[in-house]
Amino acid sequence: MTSDHAARRKRPFLVLHDYGMGGVWWRVHARSEREILETFAWVEVVTDPEIVARFEDKELDEVDIDAPHMPAGLDDLRAERDAQRGREGFGALADRDIVHLRRRWDEDDEEPVVYLMEVEPDGRRTRQVELAEDGTAVRSGPDDWVFNTPIVDLYDPALAAQEITRTEFEDHWARARHVDADG
Repeated sequence: MTSDHAARRKRPFLVLHDYGMGGVWWRVHARSEREILETFAWVEVVTDPEIVARFEDKELDEVDIDAPHMPAGLDDLRAERDAQRGREGFGALADRDIVHLRRRWDEDDEEPVVYLMEVEPDGRRTRQVELAEDGTAVRSGPDDWVFNTPIVDLYDPALAAQEITRTEFEDHWARARHVDADG
């Protein structure tokens, strides 16, 4: 009877995994938004009434959060979250309105850069400062970016060590030139 009671408390949520050039959508039956975010990495629960209405009549994979097997894509996101859970820092930045992070980008074909980012709860940037090794600082915002997909998952335990203060971010933001300004 307990499982029947738990099943009745579940309701459908529109869930998106946005990978930049598109996304994968599911209707996940769960007890809460938080349960979904704690179960699957790199997803967001979409609550915007206009978007929810657009998907009302669309056929999406219907998923019970307690099911032992998930559809393709969602299975990997659950496995990633399972691997994170229990690690120090898991979920430490979740439930915040704004988070400020310092992340190093060090690709083989590019000069190393440090990004200072202001991030919303859905993992999308609101502002960013790019710090080059030569001391150059360039700031940008959503109007400057072609896409603004989620770039962090605030439940990721690795992010806790990348957090900076709002003051540090604002100091760099104030000193940086805008991406379109003449250098």
